[in-house]
Amino acid sequence: MINKIEIKGFKSIKELDLNLKPINVLIGSNGVGKSNFISFFKLVNNIYEQRLENYSIKRGAENLLHFGRKESKEISGYLEFDYKNAYGFNLEGTDNNTLFLNEEITYFNKSKGGLTDFYGGGWSWNVINSNSKESVLKNNNKGISYYVNNYIRNFKIYHFHDTSDTSALRTPAMLNDNISLREDAGNLAAYLYLLQEKQTKYFKRIEHTIKSIAPYFEKFELQPDRLNEERINLEWREINHPDTPFNANHFSDGTIRFIALTALLTQPNLPEVIIIDEPELGLHPVAINKLAGLIKKASVKCQIIISTQSVNLVSNFDPEDIITVDRFNNQSVFNRLEDKDLNKWLNDFSLGELWLKNIIKGQPY
Repeated sequence: MINKIEIKGFKSIKELDLNLKPINVLIGSNGVGKSNFISFFKLVNNIYEQRLENYSIKRGAENLLHFGRKESKEISGYLEFDYKNAYGFNLEGTDNNTLFLNEEITYFNKSKGGLTDFYGGGWSWNVINSNSKESVLKNNNKGISYYVNNYIRNFKIYHFHDTSDTSALRTPAMLNDNISLREDAGNLAAYLYLLQEKQTKYFKRIEHTIKSIAPYFEKFELQPDRLNEERINLEWREINHPDTPFNANHFSDGTIRFIALTALLTQPNLPEVIIIDEPELGLHPVAINKLAGLIKKASVKCQIIISTQSVNLVSNFDPEDIITVDRFNNQSVFNRLEDKDLNKWLNDFSLGELWLKNIIKGQPY
């Protein structure tokens, strides 16, 4: 689990020092920086996967640095995991409008694991890379880097917004593309087929959850394509129509997103950290409430970070799960709610209602 995150100089985030919990729900008006917080993890992922140069070429260092190079000399990040290990980096811009790694650092908490007496307390660190176009962490499996690797490669950013006819969600998948659910759920049919064949309990649980918000849905009919056994379609049956096959294109946008979210949050082997931008998009209020239940259940085994605009979704969580995001003095400001500040209000109103009434922050006024 990521227990602490620090960001400096990234997009609208001038400076951030935030403790994270098992559930982290970001709320705020449009344009305040919720998506920038989510996209910071995309930056970390591109650094780790040694795609920093390509990432910064496409987006431009001027667009990634807080108000450009004239205002911010660097982007720095720090991720602390389970109070034991941490990863940090500093990025600087070039004259070619790209970014390079000025410094890449791994950390180890000597106060953890009963090592204080031998090593002394506090954090130790190791600069593993400097003045480099790309990260070396992925290829470094010795010492502290070994443990940091295990954390960073196990957080995933998911985005199920594209539900067009040609989207990855609706098109056939390669049958053997089933190691894990892809970030865009492009292998949804293949992954569900694996669960159907090898993890029946989880597969039945997913079908049952889908029925709870789509009563016309009876069951999936998953098997390799009859004309090309290397591919598989997302086929299903409707109640009282056993002889009429349906496929992914017959699901509404909201339903197919909900199926992907259910598969993600109900899978047997959850990622260490799940990050989703506006998972409620296109969902019915009943489906949103069901989604909240799935998030809570998944958070027992993994960490959840989401941004949302849904009052219904917010109402399903406790104050300490909520992080408000506002824009002050040309920068994004993040604050976690506390029970003690809202106890009296929560006797009469839901958390979502308090958000609408501007009792808590995260509003455009």
